[in-house]
Amino acid sequence: MSTNNLSGHVYTMEEHIDVSPGRRRQHSAEFKALVVKACSQPGISVAAVALRYQLNANLLRRWVAAQAQRDGIAQTQQVMASAVPEFVPLQLPPSAAAMQEIVIEVRRGAATVMVRWPISAAADCATWLQGWLR
Repeated sequence: MSTNNLSGHVYTMEEHIDVSPGRRRQHSAEFKALVVKACSQPGISVAAVALRYQLNANLLRRWVAAQAQRDGIAQTQQVMASAVPEFVPLQLPPSAAAMQEIVIEVRRGAATVMVRWPISAAADCATWLQGWLR
């Protein structure tokens, strides 16, 4: 066990973590997973784990929250992958009036025209409507 004296505080550590002033530390994914797992132990506070590994407690809280979010997303994906969507075919009876004719109501200024056209002559209806709208 080693002891480090930092700003009047004595830290007892099992391993040595080099903290160089002015440089950002890069932490491996394995280290982050180890520290986050340590936070999940019952009776252990995030602050205590942060002190143990010489980390900022807020940074460690972000790591824990990010892991919790990843776990939630993974769990949701597993549920969605295992859920089989059910398709229920729905039979709708054809409406007799809707299948027989095209109904168009056109307003131009104060004039309103309602046209009923047989569905069998839909192309003629389109031609008539284009000419009327010019």
